[in-house]
Amino acid sequence: MALDALGIIAGSRSLPQEIARAARAAGVRRLAAVGFEGETEPALGTLVDEIAYLRVGQLSKMIRFFQQRGIARCVMVGQIAPKNLFRLRPDWRAAALLLRLKEKNARTLFGGIANELQKEGIELIEATPWLRPLMPAEGFLLGAPLSPAQKEDLSFGMRVAKEIARLEIGQSAVVKQGTVLAVEGFEGTDACLRRGGELAGPNGGATAAKTTHENHDMRFDIPCVGETTVQTCLESGIATLGLEGGRVIVLERERIQSQIAGQKFSMIFV
Repeated sequence: MALDALGIIAGSRSLPQEIARAARAAGVRRLAAVGFEGETEPALGTLVDEIAYLRVGQLSKMIRFFQQRGIARCVMVGQIAPKNLFRLRPDWRAAALLLRLKEKNARTLFGGIANELQKEGIELIEATPWLRPLMPAEGFLLGAPLSPAQKEDLSFGMRVAKEIARLEIGQSAVVKQGTVLAVEGFEGTDACLRRGGELAGPNGGATAAKTTHENHDMRFDIPCVGETTVQTCLESGIATLGLEGGRVIVLERERIQSQIAGQKFSMIFV
C-alpha cells in the first residue's frame, strides 16, 4: 500500500514495531505513533519519526496529535490490556463515546473510536496488507504432527472458539478429550490458556484453539500469538495450539522454533 504518511495507534508487545518496519520497507516516508503509558514498548520510538505517550482514554489528544502532523490514515496494532477498560480516566470525548455504547466489547469500543477518527478526517485502515508475511496459511505446522486424538480435539476446539467469537465473548478455547476446559472472556488469551491447562490435570495434554469472528474487523483486532503465548502453553501443559489459517499473526517465529525444540508441543494452522 503506497502511503506518504501513516499513524500508528500502538498497544503492547512487538506488533507495533513490526508494522513500523514493514510500512517503512514498503515506502511509507513518515510514521507518527501514539503509545500508551504502561503498555507500549519504548523500542517503538526508535522506529518512528514522532511518538506521543498518552493515557488510555485520551481520545481528543490522540486525534489532535494526528491532525497536527497531517496524518490522514492510521492503523491500530498491539494489545491494550482488558483490565484497562475499567481503569479509564476518559476525556470528554471518550466519556461521551462510552455513554453511547450499550455493549462494551472490542467491536463496539474500537469501532466507536474508528468513527470518532473518521469524523475528524482520519481513516482507520487495516494493517494486514503490510503484515501478510506474518500470517501463515492453513497447513502451516511448527512441532510434531498431530495424533488422531489431537486432531479430533482440535476440530472440536475450533468449533467452540468460533461460537464464542460469534457471541463476541472471546476468541480462544481450551479442550481435552472432548471436554471444554476454558473459554476466553475478559481476561484475555494467556489467562484462558493458564486456566484451561490447570484444569487439564497434572499430565496436561490439552488443546487450545484461537479463531476469529465471521465478520471480524481486522482494522483494530488482529489476533496474534508470539513467544509469550507459546511459553504460557508450555508452562500450562497445553500440547497443541491451533490457529485459523491466514487470520492470525505469528510474531517472533524463530524464537518460537527454539522454544519448542525438544518439547511435546505443536502449533498448527487450520
